[in-house]
Amino acid sequence: MLKEGERIDTLGGAVQVIQSNDVFAFSLDAVLLAAFAQVKPTSRVVDLAAGNGAVGLFLAPRTTGQVTLIELQPKLADMAQRSVVLNGFSAHVDVLTMDLANAAQAVAKDSVDIVTCNPPYFKVNDASVKNPNPYLAIARHELTTNFETVAKTAASLLKYQGKAFFVHRPDRLEELLATLAKAGLAPKRVRFVYPKAGREANMVLIETIKAGRPGGLRILPPLVVYGSDGHYLEEVRRLLYG
Repeated sequence: MLKEGERIDTLGGAVQVIQSNDVFAFSLDAVLLAAFAQVKPTSRVVDLAAGNGAVGLFLAPRTTGQVTLIELQPKLADMAQRSVVLNGFSAHVDVLTMDLANAAQAVAKDSVDIVTCNPPYFKVNDASVKNPNPYLAIARHELTTNFETVAKTAASLLKYQGKAFFVHRPDRLEELLATLAKAGLAPKRVRFVYPKAGREANMVLIETIKAGRPGGLRILPPLVVYGSDGHYLEEVRRLLYG
């Protein structure tokens, strides 16, 4: 089941995820995105830019509907597929190795209840400092996709009034909201994540609705990750350890 350099981590005392620091390991943003997503007991779910499958694996126990993980990098998709088997999710979770821009070739348009995405955060330009690890570089930098493509793809897959959930960087929020609205995804809930009280936010969670009415954006209470003692606060600790 495991290959060289890999390990199995358990989230919330339940879901097991195959990880590798040499290739890719999920971080807190994936956990928070999965918790933020509002999934019903029969929701049809697609996770874009799935990496090693963490977000989709965390969502799978919450729905009997099909959960599809779409990941471009074969090595990461293979890790995700083995985690699906490890958790006994094969009956309703599948992994597709493909460019998310082509997702509609494998998943019918207007057929999905929930789309999630933890996309690459960083734009690429001549001055960009990219991770020397190619797997991490693609996961973190907009080398193979960008947020406009992510938003358009999510909108094309979603049913009318379906929801898409994203995690991203606050310093791009103005651009993100404009891009989502242009794609036909109306932002409805935003929650900022702070490493500690008194610090600036370093993540933002966004909920959108396809063809939703404009206006009515709600800013939720802040989520603070660490206390003054450097330990996880209760909400985050519960998500990670159950």
